[in-house]
Amino acid sequence: MPPVTRKVVFLLAALTVSACTSKAWSPKNYTTNEALYTASKQRLDHGKLDDAIAGFEKLTLDLPARDTLLSRSHYWLGIAHERKGEHILAAQSFSRLMESFPDDTLADDALLLAGKSYRKLWRKSSLDATYGESALSTFNTLLALYPNSDKRAEAEKNVAQLEAEFAKKDYDTGVHYLRRKAFDSAILYFKDVVRKYPATDYARKAQLKLVRAYEAISYKADRDDTCAALRERYPADSEVRDECGTAPVASAAAPSTPAP
Repeated sequence: MPPVTRKVVFLLAALTVSACTSKAWSPKNYTTNEALYTASKQRLDHGKLDDAIAGFEKLTLDLPARDTLLSRSHYWLGIAHERKGEHILAAQSFSRLMESFPDDTLADDALLLAGKSYRKLWRKSSLDATYGESALSTFNTLLALYPNSDKRAEAEKNVAQLEAEFAKKDYDTGVHYLRRKAFDSAILYFKDVVRKYPATDYARKAQLKLVRAYEAISYKADRDDTCAALRERYPADSEVRDECGTAPVASAAAPSTPAP
């Protein structure tokens, strides 16, 4: 065997022996919580997500309730789960931080991240809205509990986007019933859009569909009231004019005849 080849074989053999004899990373290898916390954060920073999760999970179970590392361990555990695509576990970790430490400086951050994790689980408005509702509730909790948070603007943006998605879901359901001439069901869904999500454009669209539904079942008074509300709120909207026409001009009252 040539000398160079022999050296390569010996080097590979040495690396194999070293890999076999080295210990696998384990949280049990650390004798203090502080050392485990530092090591788990390093594993997270290097993309060793399973190791980081194992380390931070152990810390959340072992650390005393008043230890300042406990809230941080919940936070980084959530981050590790999120980076791994485990959104529900991430949301749960972030929520535990806020529930256990509502006055912690990371509490509002955790709520924002929990809401985002839930939102990722509701990808289309046509799907079951359970996770979307959880996301909306979480963002609204942040706004209610932490009115001065620097995360407020981002939470409000998420709330607006989610409300538009919920409005679309109910609007599409109403359109489905309208096409099937199930007018009563359609009216219920369109009214829900107007009542629950007045700030979205779907509220305007739902009112326009209400006009059609009322016309189909000859509810003239309801149709006229809806058109009046549309004209008042959207005076320059061309769709409103096409659907409702212009507002009727009130006739002048006849002059009274003076008594003889």
